[in-house]
Amino acid sequence: MHDPFAIFAQWYEQAASDARITQAEAMNLATASASGIPSNRMVLLKEFDNNGFVFFTNLESHKGRDLLENPHAAICIYWEVLGRQIRIEGDVSLVSDEQADAYFNSRPLQSRVGAILSQQSRPMEQSHTAFIAKAVTQMAKASISPPVRPAYWSGFRITPRHFEFWQNGDFRLHHRQIFEVDGDGWKESVFYP
Repeated sequence: MHDPFAIFAQWYEQAASDARITQAEAMNLATASASGIPSNRMVLLKEFDNNGFVFFTNLESHKGRDLLENPHAAICIYWEVLGRQIRIEGDVSLVSDEQADAYFNSRPLQSRVGAILSQQSRPMEQSHTAFIAKAVTQMAKASISPPVRPAYWSGFRITPRHFEFWQNGDFRLHHRQIFEVDGDGWKESVFYP
């Protein structure tokens, strides 16, 4: 029996060390509203371990609202130059305040200020130029005292119940290795391409 987390770590390490791949951590995140309306977008994988896969966002964004209403998600990571794709489906929970604080405080000052000022996924009622000017002013103030993570900014952890490791094959004879939660372990199978 193989360990899907170990396979993920191996594939991710290969992608992250490949100079042809500029953002190995880029992943497509699919969510659905409480009424089941799907949406997807690209986000960055910031942490992973045997407990799941973590990304950070504004909780008032479209994806944040979806995940708070319907705590299930799917992610897809595709590295074309390696001919590999990983799909993961699972349940979603918020990370701890301590984990969110630690990641927020590790970000560049400009990114922290941007997270505080941006009303993500809502109409902008000022010009982009005015928004940037406000951000610059806030950065000058923040350099005196570090900005504090706002309550509406945190992270989500996706705890997998399904993995699919897809390896490109000649003549569309791809290899699909599937893992499904089975009690306290995993049921492993191979699917037709």
